[in-house]
Amino acid sequence: MKKPFIISSAITLSVLLSGCNQDKEKDETKKTQTEQHEQKKEENSTHDHEHDHKHDHKHDHDHGHHMSDADKKVYEGYFDDSAVKDRKLTDWEGSWQSVYPFLKDGTLDEVFEHKAEDQKKTAEEVKSYYTTGYKTDVSHIKIGEKEITFTQNGEKHKGEYEYDGKEILTYEKGNRGVRYIFKRVSGDDKAPKFIQFSDHIIAPERALHFHIYMGDDRAELLKELENWPTYYPDDLSANDVKEEMLAH
Repeated sequence: MKKPFIISSAITLSVLLSGCNQDKEKDETKKTQTEQHEQKKEENSTHDHEHDHKHDHKHDHDHGHHMSDADKKVYEGYFDDSAVKDRKLTDWEGSWQSVYPFLKDGTLDEVFEHKAEDQKKTAEEVKSYYTTGYKTDVSHIKIGEKEITFTQNGEKHKGEYEYDGKEILTYEKGNRGVRYIFKRVSGDDKAPKFIQFSDHIIAPERALHFHIYMGDDRAELLKELENWPTYYPDDLSANDVKEEMLAH
């Protein structure tokens, strides 16, 4: 009489174990699917972030190619005094590279040829003018909320700067420009005491490129009109810079 009970118990145990194994397999399968789903979501999120970053970054550089008529007038130096507003150092925040090396290696020759056609001059005359303008030994400038680091002949000089006002200059042919001035209040003595930005913008707005005047005499810098070292974002290639210039 005991044998059927033993067999029945064995069968019941077997069924229970089988059910447990199946449940375990289902749980593991579900867990694996969940992990795969989460991983895919993370990958998609990363891709979306990278895409948005690249899109926004590209949009920043493309912005200057689609100026309104009013923006073009300002860019060319025609504006009312009332339109000129104060700006913060963060308008120029970022890492910037000098375009002077691109002039020296011939990358920008096409730009000068294009300008020569517009100005009815030779390409050599135009290149000579920009050689004087772009010439600098400061290869890179990194700008933060308050601090600026200058890489000059391979050495870094850092200073903390504060806003020192703006000046409107009238040029020989009648157009005008605005110099935004910042004064060094602490930091390395080799960092310029004054810097003056000129970027064809006259109110708070992120700069796409800029000309800069660097020195220790505020008034004398305002008189400087021939040498205006020019900087574009550090992540642009030489060809990118050329295309940016041709677009203007």
